[in-house]
Amino acid sequence: MIDGSKYLRNNIKNLPPSGIRRFFDLASHMEGVISLGVGEPDFVTPWHIREACFYSLEKGYTMYTANAGMIELREEIAKYMYRWQNLVYNPETEILVTVGVSEAIDLAFRVLLEDGDEVLIPEPSYVSYVPGTIMAGGTPVMLDTREEDEFRLTRDELARKITPRSKLLLLTYPNNPTGGIMRREDLMDLVDLIVANDLIVISDEIYGELTYDGKHVSIATLPGMKERTVVMNGFSKAFAMTGWRIGYACGNRDIIGAMNKLHQYTILCAPIMGQMAALEALKHGEAEMRRMVEDYDYRRRLILKGLKDIGLPSFEPRGAFYVFPSISVTGMSSLEFSEQLLKEEKVAVVPGNAFGKSGEGFVRICYAYSVDHIEKALERMGDFIARHHV
Repeated sequence: MIDGSKYLRNNIKNLPPSGIRRFFDLASHMEGVISLGVGEPDFVTPWHIREACFYSLEKGYTMYTANAGMIELREEIAKYMYRWQNLVYNPETEILVTVGVSEAIDLAFRVLLEDGDEVLIPEPSYVSYVPGTIMAGGTPVMLDTREEDEFRLTRDELARKITPRSKLLLLTYPNNPTGGIMRREDLMDLVDLIVANDLIVISDEIYGELTYDGKHVSIATLPGMKERTVVMNGFSKAFAMTGWRIGYACGNRDIIGAMNKLHQYTILCAPIMGQMAALEALKHGEAEMRRMVEDYDYRRRLILKGLKDIGLPSFEPRGAFYVFPSISVTGMSSLEFSEQLLKEEKVAVVPGNAFGKSGEGFVRICYAYSVDHIEKALERMGDFIARHHV
C-alpha cells in the first residue's frame, strides 16, 4: 500500500486538526451528552426563506449564476450595507458572493499574501485563521488580548507586533470565542497605525448583527478605512442559515476583482438556491433576525447568571453567542477541564487553547441552544465545579 502522506505538502501535514471538531466528534459518539460546543443557531431557517428556495427549484432555477453572484443579490447586499453601516458599495465591482465567509477569507489570503507576509491576528481567535494564513504562504503573528480588556485589541499590542513584513490585520469582532466587541473609539485608536504601516484590514463581521451593547461598528466606516478594508459577512449566524453556505465580501474593487478571479477558477459560483434564499432573507427577514437576537440576549443573561451561581463567573460578552469563562478555580488546564466535564457530566464545551495560547485557562461555551438545554447543562456543570473547586 502506498504511503500517501509522503506526497503531501509539509505545511498541510503539519496542520493540527480543529480543536472544536475534536470535541464535537467525541460528543457525537456518547449517549446523553449536552453539547454547548458547536457555534450553530438552534433556530431553523425561517419558513419564508426556505420557501424562496422551493420556489426557485419549482421555476427551474438550477443553473450557474454570474461568478460574483446574482446581480439581484449583490444589489440587495449593497442596500443592506448602506442601511446597516452607511457604507456604499458598487454591486457590480465591489461585492462578491462566496460559499460562506470561510471561502471569502481564504480568497483574500490567497490573493493578498506573498510568501512570508505577516497576518496580524488577535488571539483568542477562530480556529481557521492561522491555518488559512499558513496555507496561503503567509506568517501568522498573534496579538494577545486579555480578559481585563474584555478581549479587545489594544493599540499598544498592535504597535508592538507590527514589523516591515506586516501586510494584513485580521479583525474579528464580535469575537469568536470570547464574545468581545470593539467600540468605535477602540477602532479609532488603531486607524493611524493601520494607515501609517499601509496595512490592509480583513474584517470578519459574521457576528456583527449579534451585538447586544449598542450597535456594531465596522472599521470600514472610519475615515480613510473603507478602501483598505475588506468587510466579510454572511447569513449563517444572524439569519440561522449555517448550512446554506452563503457569504459575501465587500471592498476595494481591485481586491474584490482578484478574489473573483480566483473564485471563478475554483468555485465558479455559490449555489443559486442558496443565493435565492439569501435574497429573500435580506428583503424580508430582518424582523425575524431581530427577534432571534433578542432571544440570544435573554440566553446570554441567563447563562452569565448561571455560571456566576455555580462559581464560574465570566466577563460579560457583548456580541456573538459565546461566553468565555475562566476555569482557574478548578486548577485544571482547558483541555483537562473539557475532557473531565465530558467524561463525568456529559457536557461538551470547547477548551480555550483550541483558539490559541491566549485561550489557555478558559473554555468556550455556546448559548445558541434552548433555555432547557442551557439550564440542564448548568446543573451538571454546577455538580462538576462543586467536586473540583480548589
